Amino acid sequence: MNKYELAVVLSAKLEDEERAAAIEKIQGYITRYNGTVTNVDEWGKKRLAYEIQKMREAFYYFIQFESDSVCPNEVESHIRIMEPVIRYLCVKQEA
Repeated sequence: MNKYELAVVLSAKLEDEERAAAIEKIQGYITRYNGTVTNVDEWGKKRLAYEIQKMREAFYYFIQFESDSVCPNEVESHIRIMEPVIRYLCVKQEA
């Protein structure tokens, strides 16, 4: 099992329930592809480095999980088409 960290930037226009639902959906994708979520770190609303989709702020989440090498690719393919997600990045953590 490898350790990964998924950084997700969600639209600032979302309500609390919509943000929670989006994060739950992402965690569901991780568990569906045999991953185990170990930690979810919510940074809250932060200013973006540059304007994206006419927004200057967004909500930042960092999700740590453990899985095999197939899971991150599958999760990314689903996150890519999620509407509330502005940007994402999944990286393998060094041991």
